[in-house]
Amino acid sequence: MKIEVSQVIDRPIADVFSFYAVDHVRNHPRWDPGMQLEQVSAGPIGVGTVIRRRHAHFGAPVEGTMEVVEYEPEQAIGVVIHDGSTEMRSRTTFHPEGDGRTTMVIGIDLPGMDESADPASLRSMVERSARTIKELIESEH
Repeated sequence: MKIEVSQVIDRPIADVFSFYAVDHVRNHPRWDPGMQLEQVSAGPIGVGTVIRRRHAHFGAPVEGTMEVVEYEPEQAIGVVIHDGSTEMRSRTTFHPEGDGRTTMVIGIDLPGMDESADPASLRSMVERSARTIKELIESEH
């Protein structure tokens, strides 16, 4: 199952990328309050960074990891997420729109899930996160 959500943010690409990718561990819980993150590898976020995750989005707490597998400044960040036995891939891209605006596209691929897994609920959660990211970035920069 694949989901893709886009959001136009009224800020330059450098601000959007920094908020979402560079400061991901600090900011993710701000747009997704049920998420706890802790970077377990040293150094700034980049390819190979490992982050421990804990959330209870679907009831019982789930622990897992997230590894950065793609990192192109001001262009894209890709991660592989292992939540328990579930593997997900997420890739977020950033596109300048001119006039200081940026389109952020969040793509999520859940290879082990089919359409019976309630894609509308997951899409709704990602759309809510994208709107909150927009509100946070626009209010802070």
